[in-house]
Amino acid sequence: MTEKEAIYYELLVLRCQQGHKSAFEELIGMWEQRLFYYIHRLVDDEQDAWQIMQETWVKVLRSIRKLREPKKLPAWLYSTARNTAITHLRNEYTRESFLKNGDNVYYRTDCDNSMNFDNAEKVHYGLSMLSLQHREVLTLFFLQDLSVEDIADVLNIPVGTVKSRLYYAKRSLKTVLKNKEQRDE
Repeated sequence: MTEKEAIYYELLVLRCQQGHKSAFEELIGMWEQRLFYYIHRLVDDEQDAWQIMQETWVKVLRSIRKLREPKKLPAWLYSTARNTAITHLRNEYTRESFLKNGDNVYYRTDCDNSMNFDNAEKVHYGLSMLSLQHREVLTLFFLQDLSVEDIADVLNIPVGTVKSRLYYAKRSLKTVLKNKEQRDE
């Protein structure tokens, strides 16, 4: 995040905290698409994703006065969206199926950082085939441009765990994409 963006977020949060309706509308306009994309990566059903999005905005509206570090706005918004989505998943599925969805599968293939993301459709397919933990970390890092530190704040895990998940998630995504290419040939 640039210094200019950090200052802008601080001013926007301060305006929201003072109760300016236009500031909250501006916040929604800036973040709705990004948050919806993130939520939809966690929850497959589009209607559920929109419901979670609405619940997220209600929580943001109720608790924005508690945000003490306005420059942490992006991480705070993603954290709020994540917590809302996780609550939804817990309520919708049995505890057993929810935990099953979060299982990690590690593939034994070499991984490099030169993945080709030219075809967005393939990437979205690949993400849909990964575990929730892998989808989440890749979406936040590559598609939402959060730093490793911000992702750690959102997920409430150590930075080292974020790095580890990123590593294994990239490997898994690469394997899924290679397998799809081989099937399509």
